[in-house]
Formats: sequence, C-alpha cells, structure tokens
Amino acid sequence: MTTQPAYSHDSIRAVIWQGDHLRLLDQRRLPADEIWLDCHSADEVAAAIRDLVVRGAPAIGIAAAWGVVIAAQRDPGHLDAALATLRAARPTAVNLMWALDRMKAAIVRGADAAALAREAQAIQDEDLAANRHMGELGAALLGRGVGVLTHCNTGSLATAGFGTALGVIRAGVSAGRIARVFAGETRPWLQGARLTIWELLRDRIPATLVADSAAAHLMKSGDVQWVIVGADRIAANGDVANKIGTYQLAIGARHHGVRFMVVAPSSTVDMSTASGADIEIELRSPDELLAYAGQRTVAAGAQAWNPVFDVTPASLIDAIVTERGVVERPDAGRMAALFGTAR
Repeated sequence: MTTQPAYSHDSIRAVIWQGDHLRLLDQRRLPADEIWLDCHSADEVAAAIRDLVVRGAPAIGIAAAWGVVIAAQRDPGHLDAALATLRAARPTAVNLMWALDRMKAAIVRGADAAALAREAQAIQDEDLAANRHMGELGAALLGRGVGVLTHCNTGSLATAGFGTALGVIRAGVSAGRIARVFAGETRPWLQGARLTIWELLRDRIPATLVADSAAAHLMKSGDVQWVIVGADRIAANGDVANKIGTYQLAIGARHHGVRFMVVAPSSTVDMSTASGADIEIELRSPDELLAYAGQRTVAAGAQAWNPVFDVTPASLIDAIVTERGVVERPDAGRMAALFGTAR
C-alpha cells in the first residue's frame, strides 16, 4: 500500500456557517438523500441537535456555538435563554457544554455578535486542526498493514472535518499503515452502516460493513489488530462514554488480544467527572428500537430499553489519543499528568 498526501481522503463538511444562519447536512437522511437543513434560530439549532440532524460530540458543540451567534444577531437580549435551550438539547456529550461555556465566557467579556462569530469560527477551526493532529498521533501507534474496526460515526460528519477515530483511519490509510477497514452497523440508528461507510467510500477508502453481533467473530479471525472509536465524554480516571456497543467491543478486544484506541479532542475530557459511574447516560425513545424507518417491526405490546451510550472502563483501553498527546494505559494519574486536575 502506497503513501498518499496526508489529507487526500478528506472532502466532507457537514456544518457550514452562512453568515446569518447555519446549514447542516441532515444525517438522518443519508446515504439515500443529501439534504441540507437551514437553521435560523437557536431553537432550530437545538432541535437539530436533539433530533440527530447533526450528531457527534464535536459537531454538536460547533453547531451550538453557531446557535449562540444566531441568537446574538437576532435577539441579543435573550442570550441566556438561548444558551439554556442549547445546553438542554443533549446531556451526555461534554463538547456541547464546553462550547457553550466558551461562548458564555465571550459574552461575559462583552462580545457582540461579530465577536461571537469569530469565537465560533475559532472553535470550528481548532477542531479541524486538532483532528488532523490526532490522526497523525493515532496512526503512528498502528504498525503496518493492520486491520481496524470502528464503531458509530466519528468522521467529518461528526466533527469540523477529517474526524477523530476516522481521522486516525484516514491518516493511517494515507500513510500506508492500514490494510483493512471494517465498520460495525451501530444499531439502532445505523450510523456505521449509513454514515461511516458512506464517508469512507466517498473519500475512496475501501471498507467492509459487519453486523454489530459479528464483531467478536471478526476479531477472532485475525483480520483486526485495532479497534478505534471516538468518545462523547472521558472521565478523570480514563473511563470513556461512547456510543452504545463500545463497551462490548472493548471486552471482545481484550479477550482476543486486539488493541483498543479512543480518539477525541481534549474538549471531550471532563476532569470534573471522577469516573464513568458519574456520567449521565442519555435514554432515547423505545420507538427507535421498536420500529425501522417509521415502520413498526416488533410485536405490539413489546417494551424496549434504549440507552444511547455506555461506559468503557479505562482498564480495557490501550490508548486515549487527543491533540494534546497520547495517554497509554490510562488511569487517574496518567490523565492528570496530561490534563491537570479539576478546579
């Protein structure tokens, strides 16, 4: 496999500022339809976050920052209400709170709408730069000719561009380190099947879809040497909240001698959360499990439990990759050495 230009596999942008409104690629409609949704208010941005038009922890934070800008342009007297509405959109992804705290700090400093727009653009630009740096750091850990398995969607659709876990995969493919890419389907919203496979093929990276329940069998085959995932919140001890199904992948990886990498920007690290036990896990409607594409698939009267995230203990993680550096075999001490302690 030959080495290619570093960013040759990076063509997708899903969160685009239009000067007075936010344009979002509707991820509920992919891959069948590429439809853009225009948001003209903070309420519309919050609804887009809540309804999964935009998803992925970094992209949620970026979209929320632009939601604050829209509020400042249209109704500057009610910025606190806009911040509260955006903050309530989804509870688990810490990037949402981080971005809104950063916008709030700018407001306290006296920022007007133009200054807030510069702050939101900085958040977006910094995320792209961080993703590219994380891609390089993560790819350097892989070895040569490896197979990788990823979960959910952690690419340009979930970030400002390039991606976190998919950024490592993009960088690894470009550097000739990755020979095989597998993506789990990621029930119940099928982000892996609908979004990750779409992204990879669109950027000319061959990829193979597997059922979530095939992951352990795939690891046993020897075709995978790394599982590479993102994160929605990383606790001070290195525990990681990520898309439901991540925990079982980590268990399977440990059993089969497959290494496990988490890739996320430092804004995802929450040193004020001591461990994964303290992370609120979002529960979504049971209807997401009981139906598909609006069509009921389960017998009437059945009940369903639909947690969106799970927590992978630090003890099952080989490396956490951030733009600040890599934490191998994470624990509270190694996390504090790179990120400090909560204030």
